[in-house]
Amino acid sequence: MYITRFNPFNQLREFERNFFKEYPVRYREEDDVASFTPHVNSREGEFAYHIDADLPGIKKEDIKIDIKDGNITISGERNFKEEVKEEDYYRVETRFGKFSRSFALPEHVDTENITASCTDGVLEIVLPKLPEVDSVKSIEIK
Repeated sequence: MYITRFNPFNQLREFERNFFKEYPVRYREEDDVASFTPHVNSREGEFAYHIDADLPGIKKEDIKIDIKDGNITISGERNFKEEVKEEDYYRVETRFGKFSRSFALPEHVDTENITASCTDGVLEIVLPKLPEVDSVKSIEIK
């Protein structure tokens, strides 16, 4: 006889595998309002940091950018309404929800001159760097 350690999660995984084989899920996580989190890329250039956020179908009026306590927050709301009128049916699908992404600001960012632009569903935020100041101070010995 073999002794095995009981793991209740193994039974749960087996149940899920069998259940979803019989009843396939026709649900994609991207379609859920609550799961909407914009994809963000960041990069560092010679004179600035750049943040690019993919916000397809979201108007720039619905996007808000805040700086507080050393963080930059991109937030907003998306509203999609798809309406189909055919001869024999009429269908309206509406998806909406809020999103928010926050990032710690790097050191030496000129917060007074941050700019943002939105083109073709891509939000670009430019965080200019402050000129580097030599932080080493020599003290003369008397």
